[in-house]
Parts: sequence; structure tokens; C-alpha cells
Amino acid sequence: MALTGRLDGPPLAPAGNPAGAVRAALAVFSLLAPQQPGRTPRLPGVELLGERAAVMGLRRNAPWSCGGAFRTLAASDGSLGLSLPRADDLSMVPALLEHGDDPADPWAALESWTADRTAAEAAARAQLLGLAGAAVPRWQAPADEQLQHRRDVLAVPGGTSILSRPGGPRRRLRPSPLVVDLTSLWAGPLCAHLLGLAGAEVVKVESTRRPDGARTGPPAFFDLLHQGHAAVALDFTTADGRDQLRRLIESADVVLEASRPRALEQLGIDAGASVDRGTIWTSITAYGRTGPWANRIGFGDDVAAAAGLVLADGDDLLPCGDAIADPLTGIIAAVATQAALRGDRAHLIDVSMRDVAASVAGDPHDVTAAIRAGETGWVVQTVDGLIPVAEPSVRRPDCPAAAFGHDTAEVLARLGVA
Repeated sequence: MALTGRLDGPPLAPAGNPAGAVRAALAVFSLLAPQQPGRTPRLPGVELLGERAAVMGLRRNAPWSCGGAFRTLAASDGSLGLSLPRADDLSMVPALLEHGDDPADPWAALESWTADRTAAEAAARAQLLGLAGAAVPRWQAPADEQLQHRRDVLAVPGGTSILSRPGGPRRRLRPSPLVVDLTSLWAGPLCAHLLGLAGAEVVKVESTRRPDGARTGPPAFFDLLHQGHAAVALDFTTADGRDQLRRLIESADVVLEASRPRALEQLGIDAGASVDRGTIWTSITAYGRTGPWANRIGFGDDVAAAAGLVLADGDDLLPCGDAIADPLTGIIAAVATQAALRGDRAHLIDVSMRDVAASVAGDPHDVTAAIRAGETGWVVQTVDGLIPVAEPSVRRPDCPAAAFGHDTAEVLARLGVA
């Protein structure tokens, strides 16, 4: 709650209660985690939602996101949520605006451009250029084509944030399952982190040409999510590197990946075939790995907006928390993966960040504001009385994360992949 609202205003709480959903999901994860003699997993709590902000010193910043790279823009029929977190994104703004000059104020120019288009048209144009744009749905609006696809695939009227297809019998039932983590940034690494806390052996695999972008961010946050994990770096542009990747995947009990489907195809990786051979495969994508939006890009703030997880304040739609779809999805993916590890068959677990965020979204106009208590504190009225609004906090990692590629030779030799 401390991370939602305007910088000069009170903290705001959305109707859907994301924090309550996280608390419940972590309780389920704790029940699913294997009980090992003499070892009780030290699992975190709802503070997970604000740990990145705590490390980076971020605060609520609406109408901008906490990190300043996202905001909603008024379209002719609604709102567009747009994230521009990378330097290359800003360089694409002239192409998005369909003129060659760099605007003096990119966001002011984007406001004017978006106002003349429907939200869907603006989002489609942004996605065509590789930018993370999304139309913000109206509360209880009809399902869009991607959400309808996921409902049709599952044949469940209300839909779900996870699609799971059973595969072949699991080949190994290790007490410490081997997790090959191909993900980056936040959602996937958080899933791997939780699985590691529950006793899994985690091997983080990165491309020698494109390391995890989070390595250039705050070291304390990277260390927190990757402490105790082996670090392997492979050159995916070579036949040897791709072969080593395939053999690592064959050695795994669980594979975590967060790539758009066409990226896996380019590497010659077939997730479905791996699942049929007995490997649990958890795929985390912005909108799901199948359907008309399968290859759309998305980050935590814009995907949450695409789910309707925003707050209305006057004419503005404000972001909820700090890139909230990322930690929400990482937690839900960990629960689904840990549940699969309790069974004797592999599963292809398809986790949509947008659908996870939608599952905890409520009416954007149903907002609870904190009230001032004293000179510096805020409290919120609940059925249990006045509760202080907690500032973001972060756990301390027990050790630094392994350096890029530090364990490549050892892991490949131990698993017979070298």
C-alpha cells in the first residue's frame, strides 16, 4: 500500500487485495514444500511485493510507476498503459509517433498521439515496435481476444491464471530436485528463489551474449534472488552452446523459462517434448504462451494495467505497487511448480502474468486511502481497527550471488554435459 498513490498524497489500497492473495499463496507454498528432518524452510512473507522498492529506495510516484518508466495515457476510448524502461525504448518513440524527429518531451508527445487513437490501436502499434504497451480494460468489460482464447483452451467460463497440461512420468524423484532457471529480471528468478528455499538445487543459465539484465541493477536485490544458485553461461549462437543447453534441460527435474515462444523455437527447444519425456516445465510470459498475444512483450507495470489492476483517481489511472505483476506471478508460479513436484507426472505449466494480476484485481474506483497518524505515519481503517501502513522492507541475503558463468565448468562436468 505504501507504494501506491501520488507522491504528495496518501497511500492507496486497491479493491482486489493483492497482499491478501500473496499471503494465501505463500501459505499454500509452505504446505507443499518438502519437510526435511532438521531443516525448516525460511520462507518470506508479503514483504516480497516491496523488496525491490526497498533496495532501490523507490516510493509511490503516481501517475508514474515507482521506477518512473510507466504511466497510463488517455486514449480516445479509454487508456493505454505504456512502459519505456530501456534506453532503446525511448529511441523508438519517434517511430511510434510516426515521425522522424526526437520530441523534446517524449511523454508529452505520447499523450497527444494516444489521445487520437483507440487504446487497442495504440497498444498494437507499440507492440509492433517491440514496446510494452497495453490497453487498460474497463471494469467488467467483455473479454479481449487473448483472454477469450485462454478461457476457450481451458473450457472454464471464468478462466484461470495458469494452464497446466500433464506429460509423461517423471524420470527422477530427487529429494533436492534440479531446477534449470532460464529466466531473468524478477518474476522467474523469484520463482526459482522460492523453490531453492524449499530445497531445490537451482542452476541459473544465461547467454554469454546477453546476461540477465538484473545483473546491472542493485546488487543487493540480485543477490537476494540468486543466492546459493549455480551460475552457468552458454553461447546460444553456437551449435555446441545449444547442444549443452539441450542436455542441461534433459538433466533437469524442472525448467523455468520466460521466453516468448518464437525465441525457444529459434534455439531448437521444444517444451512440450521435454514435458512428455518427464520434465516439469514452467513457462512465465506476459500474456500466455499460446493465443493471438503469445508473442507480446510486457513488464510488471504495463501487464498489471492490462489486467485492470490499477486505481482510479480523478481522470487518471494510477499504477498499483512496484511492477506488481512480477512478484505476484513469481509466487504463483512457484506454488504451481511445487505442486507439480509433489506428483509423479510432469506438467507444462503456462503462467500468464496478465491473468495472475487479473485474478487479484477489483473495481479501480473502489479505493481505500490511508489517513495521517502523527507527523510521519499513515494508518488504514480495517475491520480490525486502524492498521499502520508498513514501508517497504527487504531481507538480507545470506551470501552474494555467483558471478556470471562462475560455475559453468563444474556444473557441466558434474551433470555430464561438458
